[in-house]
Amino acid sequence: MYSWGDDTKAWKNPGSYDYGSARRGYLDELKKTADVKGPRSYGTGKGPNMALVDPKGKIISTQSKNPAAVLVDGTGSMQSWPAEIFDRMPLLYQTLSKYKDDFEVSFSVIGDARSDQWPVQVTDFGKGPVLDDYLKAVHAEGGGGPGIRESYELWAYYMLEHSKTPNATAPFMFIMGDEKFYETVNPEQVKHYLGDAMQPADAKAVWKALGQRYDIYLLRKPLEGYDKEVEAQWADAIGKQKIIPLYDPMRVVDVAMGIVARSWGNFGDFSKNLSARQDPESIEKVMLSLRATPEMDTGLKSKLKNETPAKKSKALGGTK
Repeated sequence: MYSWGDDTKAWKNPGSYDYGSARRGYLDELKKTADVKGPRSYGTGKGPNMALVDPKGKIISTQSKNPAAVLVDGTGSMQSWPAEIFDRMPLLYQTLSKYKDDFEVSFSVIGDARSDQWPVQVTDFGKGPVLDDYLKAVHAEGGGGPGIRESYELWAYYMLEHSKTPNATAPFMFIMGDEKFYETVNPEQVKHYLGDAMQPADAKAVWKALGQRYDIYLLRKPLEGYDKEVEAQWADAIGKQKIIPLYDPMRVVDVAMGIVARSWGNFGDFSKNLSARQDPESIEKVMLSLRATPEMDTGLKSKLKNETPAKKSKALGGTK
C-alpha cells in the first residue's frame, strides 16, 4: 500500500529521486495523519461512506486552478483494477501537488444503476489529509449489469450539472474503465440517485458538453472481444485521441500522472520519478500508453520508438 509520505526505500532506485526539502515536512505530516486513521480499503468493506460520497443534492466545487476528477469503474469486469488504482492515489497527489501546490482532486466510483446499490459515488474536491478520508469512503461494489454497459453517463450528467471549477481553464478528468455507457441519461435514475428532475438526454451530447469544461481522458482497460465496440462509442463521445489503452493495473495512475505532467511542462521530473520507482518493463508499459496521448512530445516519441526497455528507462532519466 502506497504511503502519503516521501519515503522512497521501497522504490527500485531509492535515493535517485527527491521530492525536495520544501515538500518533506508537508508529506511527513500528511503521512502521520493518515497513519493515525488506519489502513485504507476499497472493496472489502460493507459499502461506501455515504456521508462523503452520496451525490444526491450535492454540489462539488473547487477554487483551484489545477483540479482533477478521477472516476473508477467499480464493477466486476474491472477485477482487481480498482483496488490497485486507488492504492496508488497517494502517489498521484504527492507528485502532482509538487508541480502545482493548489492541485485538488475528486474521487468517484461508478457501477450500474440498473443493478447496483451504489452506482454513483462522488467525493468533494480536496487536498492534503482529507484525501485519505475520501479514499476510505469510496467502495468498489464489484457488481454491474448484463451486457457491456455501465452507468458512466449518469456520472457524466452529475459532473456537468453539479461540479464547479470556476478558476480552472482546463481541469483534468480521468475515466478508468472498460465498458460502454448507456445511450440515454435516464430521468428516473437521475431523480433517484441525484435528486434532479429532467427529461431524457442523449448521453453523447452530455459527454460533449462536459468536454467543453474538462480535458477528458478514458484510460481504458482491455475487454476481450469487445475492444473495438467499446472504443467506437467512446470515440464518438470524447474523441478517439482521448482514449488511452492500458496494459497493467498497477500503472494506471502513472499514465494519468504522465498526461498531467506533460501538460504542465513537468514531464522531465515525472520521468525521473517513474524511473526511480519502476523497472524497465513497467516503464515500457507506461510509455506505450503515453505514446497514444494527443500532443505527446514528438522528440520523445522518436527517441523511444523501437528501443529496448532498458534504453527506454535511460531515456526517461533512469539509471538502469
